[in-house]
Amino acid sequence: MQKVKIGIVGLGRLGMKHAENLAFYINGSELVAACSIAEHELVAAKENLGVENCYDSFDEMLKNEEVEAVVIASTSSQHCEQIKTALDAGKHVFSEKPLGIDVDQCRIAEKAVEEHPEKVFMLGFMRRYDPSYVYAKDKVDNGHVGTPYLFKGTGMDPISCIEGALEYAGGSGGIFIDLGIHDIDLFRWFLGEDPIEVYALGSSYAFPKFSEVGDAEAGCAIYKFASGKIAMMHCARAAVHGYHIETEIIGTEGSVRVSPVPQKNLAMLFNSSGAVTECVETFPERFAESYRLELQEFVDCVQQGRKPHVVVQDGTKSTQIALATKEAFESGKTVKIDYDK
Repeated sequence: MQKVKIGIVGLGRLGMKHAENLAFYINGSELVAACSIAEHELVAAKENLGVENCYDSFDEMLKNEEVEAVVIASTSSQHCEQIKTALDAGKHVFSEKPLGIDVDQCRIAEKAVEEHPEKVFMLGFMRRYDPSYVYAKDKVDNGHVGTPYLFKGTGMDPISCIEGALEYAGGSGGIFIDLGIHDIDLFRWFLGEDPIEVYALGSSYAFPKFSEVGDAEAGCAIYKFASGKIAMMHCARAAVHGYHIETEIIGTEGSVRVSPVPQKNLAMLFNSSGAVTECVETFPERFAESYRLELQEFVDCVQQGRKPHVVVQDGTKSTQIALATKEAFESGKTVKIDYDK
């Protein structure tokens, strides 16, 4: 089967990881083009990944007829317009989360996907491809915990990445969009429905700059569902021990928990500090396999002419929920979530 020739836009930390996977680890893919506004990133793509066609303009990259599909790993606010432009140019599209940072942007992407049903579109909610989460979903779907009624999610970025978070704080969309979007997607996936109300709290403790731009260093939210189910989410930006992701789904006959200890590996060090389990340090490390598996699914879908199970509406609804969470945080009030806006 012929390889899918792919161009990528955005070569930051995650974008470069996607580029490496496409260049070396994804069966059936060939990374033929890269786009970035940072010259040193294009130099790295050319020298380290062997990408010959490098661009500082997304539109120029799309004119390359060799490019059959694009991977979008640019700034969140650019995703939807780039999705539309790429689909209109006849390319298959994989986009990183979030779909958009407001609903109007998401509607642009929805309309573009609807207008190009012959093209594959996939959104990067990579935790759905993580083997541990896939295992947990299978247990829930097959009744091993009874009827699931409570989702608890924790997502904490490491303090080692705090400088980047502070620099990006004003344009991130806020902690519940930037960090919380994955847990929002997960509780929709595991509980099988969308929440109707949300209440949220948050503040800054060691890093007041987040509050100065209307954001939070850490926050919590609780969601109400029409069926009576509940979701709870905790987001934070400065975990001193490393990158910490923890999920629990509780049902009427049991529960399943993913990553209660974000351990680096199965080794334990015994020394003067006691019994020490080292933690993973960053999200590319924790979800390295997930990032490969999701891109493999995208390439497989293009080659086989089928669609992935993560659809554009998953992105819109997750953004709507995240925006309602942000509104609840800013207002201090319970917010009803309107999916018709």
